[in-house]
Amino acid sequence: MSSSDLKETKDIQRREPLAYRMMPKTLADFIGQRHILEEGKMLWRMITADRLSSIILFGPPGVGKTSIARVIANSTSSNFQQLNAVTSGVADIKRIISDTENPLLTPQGRCVLFIDEIHRFNKAQQDALLPSVENGRLILIGATTENPFFQVNKALISRSTVFQLYPLTTEDVVEVMRRAIADHERGLGAFHVSIGDETLTMIAELSGGDARVALNGLELAAMTTPKNEDGSVTLTQETILDSMQKKTTRYDAAGEEHYDTVSAMIKSMRGSDPDAAVFYLARALQGGEDISFIGRRITICAAEDVGLANPQMLTLALSAWQASLMTGMPEARILLSEAVIAIATSPKSNRAYRAIDKALSDVEKGDTGTIPFHIRNAPAEGMKDLGYGEGYLYDHDFPKAIAPQTFLPEKMQDAVYYEPTDHGYEERIAQWMETVKKLRGLENGY
Repeated sequence: MSSSDLKETKDIQRREPLAYRMMPKTLADFIGQRHILEEGKMLWRMITADRLSSIILFGPPGVGKTSIARVIANSTSSNFQQLNAVTSGVADIKRIISDTENPLLTPQGRCVLFIDEIHRFNKAQQDALLPSVENGRLILIGATTENPFFQVNKALISRSTVFQLYPLTTEDVVEVMRRAIADHERGLGAFHVSIGDETLTMIAELSGGDARVALNGLELAAMTTPKNEDGSVTLTQETILDSMQKKTTRYDAAGEEHYDTVSAMIKSMRGSDPDAAVFYLARALQGGEDISFIGRRITICAAEDVGLANPQMLTLALSAWQASLMTGMPEARILLSEAVIAIATSPKSNRAYRAIDKALSDVEKGDTGTIPFHIRNAPAEGMKDLGYGEGYLYDHDFPKAIAPQTFLPEKMQDAVYYEPTDHGYEERIAQWMETVKKLRGLENGY
């Protein structure tokens, strides 16, 4: 390696991390998030025309939220300010607002304020932004890894356009790394890195769509691997595995991931897809989800979605829930997996669920008539004289224990709440109900 190359290498080592140095400066440099930044898309139009309104960017780390803010900073004619919610407070917000209102400091009359990790601002800090965002003096760009609909004031949300960013694709991350390897000014060009396509793909997959993780691993490997005789650096898969860790699955047990993952598990069981159901169960368990919460949701699904098509599922789900609490992890995963697969592969019926909701709706409306006297109880002497229990037929005295009598209030005689399907055990229930109808001598049901 020449002395100039050596000096350049040392300079690079003293600079900011590679991920920071390689942040795009213009939209043309930006990789990924095509759903909002492709030519013609809304955010692309806002940036290229410098007609920004307040926006909130949310998505996992390393997908380009800060990079978008940097692109905006380089393209807007407005004053650009930046705060980090971890280290800033109301005083910093008021200072920026005051400067914006000063025509000497801000002749444009407006300021673009980028707030990283805006979800860390408390309600008072977020409220301090509202008046200036409302009158347009402050154009807010908020970045957050949390779902803003949970973490940001509704008032700010209503005054902003929310853009969701997604993990970068493997191809996007590989392209980011290729640019870094080839860039002599900001990247690793001085190291003359030699790396195969398969190794680049492995890094991208290990990064989980986080460009920052990929670039940090690539940089560490390049800077700590002995150089070849010609001054180049050869990076193998073994070198990379020693230089980076697989990205930990992001799971917030109190936020969006908590709701999304469990919702996906329930819908997969309801949709009879055992593979998807087990996959989302694994995500929840890997993320540290409370096994009691998982067990409760599985049990509810057994009652709501399987119901009387396979009534044994409720017992199985309840047993799995209780046994998993008694057993604890890691063995509890087996019990929960058995319940999830059993429910996913079972015949389904939500008719019991629909029946109680329909009945509750009628009861809540009020005027549903009175309980027929023949099925009322007469616990006190004298109540029989008032007609309580009079005319009741003891069902076991009749064929198949079915007496020719009705039970609903007279006003509700035409009400039908439970209508069995022909799925699983409910097919037998439907057949039995037809038998009951005939034995009662009722032509119009009961």
